[in-house]
Amino acid sequence: MRPMVAGGRAGDPFAPIADFGFLSDCETTALVAPSGNIEWMCLPRMDSPSVFGSLLDRDAGYFRVGPAGVEVPAARRYIPGTMVLETTWWVHGGWLVVTDALLMGPWHHETERSHTHRRAPTDYDADHVLLRMVRCVNGQVQVRLDCMPVFDYGRAPAQWEHTGLGYHEAVARGNGLSLRLTSDMNIGFEGSLATARTLLKQGDARFVALSWSEHEPPHSYEEAQERLVWTVHHWQHWLDRGKFPDHPWRSHLQRSALTLKGLTFAPSGAVAAAATTSLPETPGGDRNWDYRYTWIRDSTMALWAFYTLGYDWEANDFFYFITDVAEAAEGKLQIMYGLDGREELPETTLDHLSGYDNARPVRIGNEAYMQAQHDVWGAIIGSIYLFVRKRDRLDDRLWKIVVKQVEDALANWRLPDCGMWEVRGEPQHFTSSKVFCWVAADRGARLARIRGDHAMAERWQKAADEIHADVLANALDERGVFVAHYGATSLDASALLIPLLGFLPADDKRVRETVLAIADELTEDDLVLRYRPSETDDGFDSDEGTFTICSFWLVSALVMIGELDRAKALCEKLLSYASPLQLYAEEIDPHTGRHLGNFPQAFTHLALINAVMQVIRAEEYERQPPLA
Repeated sequence: MRPMVAGGRAGDPFAPIADFGFLSDCETTALVAPSGNIEWMCLPRMDSPSVFGSLLDRDAGYFRVGPAGVEVPAARRYIPGTMVLETTWWVHGGWLVVTDALLMGPWHHETERSHTHRRAPTDYDADHVLLRMVRCVNGQVQVRLDCMPVFDYGRAPAQWEHTGLGYHEAVARGNGLSLRLTSDMNIGFEGSLATARTLLKQGDARFVALSWSEHEPPHSYEEAQERLVWTVHHWQHWLDRGKFPDHPWRSHLQRSALTLKGLTFAPSGAVAAAATTSLPETPGGDRNWDYRYTWIRDSTMALWAFYTLGYDWEANDFFYFITDVAEAAEGKLQIMYGLDGREELPETTLDHLSGYDNARPVRIGNEAYMQAQHDVWGAIIGSIYLFVRKRDRLDDRLWKIVVKQVEDALANWRLPDCGMWEVRGEPQHFTSSKVFCWVAADRGARLARIRGDHAMAERWQKAADEIHADVLANALDERGVFVAHYGATSLDASALLIPLLGFLPADDKRVRETVLAIADELTEDDLVLRYRPSETDDGFDSDEGTFTICSFWLVSALVMIGELDRAKALCEKLLSYASPLQLYAEEIDPHTGRHLGNFPQAFTHLALINAVMQVIRAEEYERQPPLA
């Protein structure tokens, strides 16, 4: 592993993926390196082109505020219960604290409608301001500000000019954006770099704000402090709405909840799979994908996590996003969509970028949106079933969607597909795809009974039974273990979903044997691979790390089959692999603990919530006194 040193400028090494801090205002996100550099930020939305892209190429833009000549901080943390990051620095002669936040404010559009919001507005809204506060707490420290945006994924350098009086405000324009830099430091220019230097003594403080909308940034330190406090209180009040058990793992649940909220695109309710594109699943490899979209398959687990933790509003917003795209897809439901619901996500490569630590190609867009994946129908019908059980209501609009999606599942379940892992090899009869088609028919039949349509319920239940029998006839090996696809001998971690989805009860011998086979044969140092690339035609020759979501699935499955001690041990191990800020990428190298893939990863945090809550509830059940 590389040392935890990264400046983001040409020639600097790349920081480990797990060492980045994550900021969000639920419309825009940013990643902050340990050096104090903003190395990834896309504007005006999290799926827009980057303005700071040194995460993918050291010449693609960065924004640093910190002590001159020191790159490694003494400590970093989130202010408890928030998405506000605090970095403490020690230099010879003094101590410095830098506080970073994407500001939240009250709802802005009181006299006109927002052009982006489809969901019901809340009392709060993104301010479209990145605020960086600097305070000298002891001695004296030389502080430097360096802001070098490069628009359009590193293709268009900024051209700065001063605005207003003096040297406290500057503007850079490019790619349809206008970036405004406001500070109580004196800003100067060195080509496309906006820079400032100042000596702070004990008690001194400064601010710098980057803004990109019609909303005003703070213009004084006092105003900046007031708006920072508003943002801190916003996140703490939001977190306080949740229901978290009094348990040593509570902080992991809370950070996962905050991360999922941060990956939610507030105007539509969509949850992005991750904040980044093209962070490699293999160091220096080519498994580099754009995850700044929302996947239908995430919906059931996202709703379960939000409902479990008491965030019904967020669950409902995501649910309505899913039903909006399902209603619009009169022909074919895709596996993924843009955060605004757009259907076309054409994939291209950015060959001018060197990639994270030379991992190429860098991709934007994701051509997997055109794949046939048969899990989508089960995911959306499972989501509707969860929603209806929560709300006890199935209206005509939802019923129309249910009928369309169940019928699509029944029309296609016998066909091969690309599977939930989006393999780019030959389509197969993947076991997990058949199971999700069963979910569509089974939950559809339950919804039909709620609706009172008994004829439809009987027909769909008959189809569910047929799919169930087909899977049992074709997806088991001679040991009674579920395999990756019909005719295969290899294992696939998606089989762990069989008890989680209720396809078979947890006490079924085939479930137990499958869970234990995966735990013993599809793991590296106890962490779960999604499959072994040498045994699966996924279109690539390279290896990959263990999939953390699959490891958390194994925790849940072990709890369900009664292996609580083994589940607790694995859960503790997984939680120990969390980043210093309790975040997760998609994968973990089991030998080094290095995080791999896009970051932070929503699916991983969703599975964490599921697994941790399963363990906690099992512990509580064990502690209950026996019945007299």
